[in-house]
Amino acid sequence: MTDLASPLLRVLSLWRGRAVWLLAGALITMAALAAGMALMGLSGGLVAGLVTGTALGVPALLRTLGPVRVVLRYLERLVAHDATFRALADLRVWFFRGLAGSAAGGLGFRRAGDVLARLVNDVEALDGLYIRILLPLSCAVLLVVALPLLLLRLDPRVAAGVAVLFVIAAFVLPVLAARASAGAGHRLSMATAALRVAALDAISGLREVRAFGAEGRMLALVQAREGALLDAQRDVSARGARAGAAAFLCGQAAILVVLAAATLRWVPDTPAAIAATFLVVAGFEAVAGLTLAGSQAGHASAAAVRVLEAAEGAPPVPDPAHPAPLPAGSALRFEAVQFRWQPDRASVFDAFSLDIPAGTRIAVLGPSGSGKSTLAALALKVAAPQAGRVLLGGMDIATLSGDAVRSRIAWLSQATHLFDDTIRNNLLLARPDADEAALWAALESAHIAAFVRSLPDGLDAWVGEAGAKVSGGQGRRLALARALLSAAPILILDEPCVGLDAETERDFMATLNEVADGRTLVLIAHRLTGVERLDRIWRLSAGHAVAAAG
Repeated sequence: MTDLASPLLRVLSLWRGRAVWLLAGALITMAALAAGMALMGLSGGLVAGLVTGTALGVPALLRTLGPVRVVLRYLERLVAHDATFRALADLRVWFFRGLAGSAAGGLGFRRAGDVLARLVNDVEALDGLYIRILLPLSCAVLLVVALPLLLLRLDPRVAAGVAVLFVIAAFVLPVLAARASAGAGHRLSMATAALRVAALDAISGLREVRAFGAEGRMLALVQAREGALLDAQRDVSARGARAGAAAFLCGQAAILVVLAAATLRWVPDTPAAIAATFLVVAGFEAVAGLTLAGSQAGHASAAAVRVLEAAEGAPPVPDPAHPAPLPAGSALRFEAVQFRWQPDRASVFDAFSLDIPAGTRIAVLGPSGSGKSTLAALALKVAAPQAGRVLLGGMDIATLSGDAVRSRIAWLSQATHLFDDTIRNNLLLARPDADEAALWAALESAHIAAFVRSLPDGLDAWVGEAGAKVSGGQGRRLALARALLSAAPILILDEPCVGLDAETERDFMATLNEVADGRTLVLIAHRLTGVERLDRIWRLSAGHAVAAAG
């Protein structure tokens, strides 16, 4: 049970900032329960009075409790759901921050569908942690004391029998259901993620799927994943139904205990016995959902594990305990670097050395797999060499924080992403405090200002998902403007022209000749167009840098 509870408790600890809202929801829920129990008890007494002919009218308290209970139930829904939404929002923000920190430079090794499943499905699976588990559990804790005390006035044997049945229904059965459903809950989480991965892959690659006539195969894969999800859902539902049936039988047995006590004259007062029956019904109904919650706890626990695993993963290159201050210089140097991505993979660099003086413009060329992008990853401190050093301003970047290193380097990759947002907000990603004049200056430098001015909304025009509303060349220039907006003294361009036609590529490279004055420019490419102005050209070969031109 500890294995199930630990990840859920960890999630709850992340909600401590919403403790006031969560506590308020619990208190209102218990107040509504108390009003409901009082209402049921008085109603039972009134029914008994009508049966025996002793009722004189509807008690004033009964007329008051009805509206009070309605108001409390409304407030319970309002406050409890609001608290849940706030807590889940905090969890999503925490998840995204943790993912960004642990996956910098390594996000490409995660499957997008799986990350999306953790952010959406697994977080949503935790919405029942408070409403379906914690709130009913708080009611159960209140009732396990209050219900026997109320029944104790009738007969100790009745109180003891109902108390035992209540403990079984409210605590024992949910725990057993949680243990029994642990494996099923894990399968449900994995099946949900697998379906999302398959569906997202099919949609993202729809053009290739159609081109190769693979619609049937992709559909069959999605349907197979859907079938696995349905099987997992049926398994969880069946376990919940069995646990719910057992809890229902406990409630019926408790009613039989009270009726049997009245029949045996343990409770000679008939109106009291009827009122007690109403109380028992209300008490067991209040915790009826706990058994189903227990069967779903396995799913919630598995979802919590997946969320925590993604968000709390160690960063690819941990920061030192006491980072050194940034040096004044911006020269970049690779010194006898040894690096491989995985222990079982071949070395990318073997005693690799390269000097990039501040303010120089160099190109690093090489075929795919030669280590060009790895060079950028090492410079950005999203990967660390197994041996050797990477120096920034003469200081080993291992002694600096990753954020500090990346504040000195602007990066334009071959897969630079434009967000489904305005041009302004895409640019501000590089420098949130930039004013409009700085934005237009960056656009002018990237030779895209005229295009932006021609748009009806100018800087506030939306670029669409992944820049779908602009051409490839325009999107690349907007990304260049974003990189130029940064005050970083080093600009690394990693295959910036991939996917562009030859003419657009030459125009883009010609633009680079006019920008980045005074900055260190590192152009990583598999070939040159012939229009670049460079101080030095290096070729990567067998893990070493070989001078190609002076």
